[in-house]
Amino acid sequence: MKTILSMLALYVFAVFATLPSRMAPSASAAGLSPAAVNEELVGTWRLVRFTRTIVATGEALDTFGKAPSGFIQFGHEGRMMMLVTKDPRPSPPEPEKMTDQERADLFKTMIAYGGTYTFDGKTMTSHLDVTWNQAWTGTEIVRHVTLEGNKLILTADAHKSYVDGNVISAVMTFEKVR
Repeated sequence: MKTILSMLALYVFAVFATLPSRMAPSASAAGLSPAAVNEELVGTWRLVRFTRTIVATGEALDTFGKAPSGFIQFGHEGRMMMLVTKDPRPSPPEPEKMTDQERADLFKTMIAYGGTYTFDGKTMTSHLDVTWNQAWTGTEIVRHVTLEGNKLILTADAHKSYVDGNVISAVMTFEKVR
């Protein structure tokens, strides 16, 4: 199943990357300067860890299980896309016969969004124009970036979790896909 998910995610990224220019504007058309796109970020990164710390208690938790799946991709043109899924994830036997509850359970075990991004060397801002959760569409997500060799670490400032309402700080660690 993980192989199928990985193949599907790479296919989605490949399709996204080849959209006509009117659908995926260049960095300059998106209002981004070439300096806003850092070459170190460009490429595909595989999620290796996703944790959150509850600010009130200091408790650290694996947000989407011990082995979440996912990718984040940054393009030269200033566009980005991310897909992350929980481990384990529900696996309804027949997609065409899923119940509304099974659909809701699948929805709650993923994060997906895309848009343009800017990066100043320390902070990345994703300007979201498509998301799995319509409430995020049209918003910005700010992450602090640490690059350590082939690792990309994205850290969020403390915020209210959409999962359980706790105030958390989240950290996503990715490895470069080669």
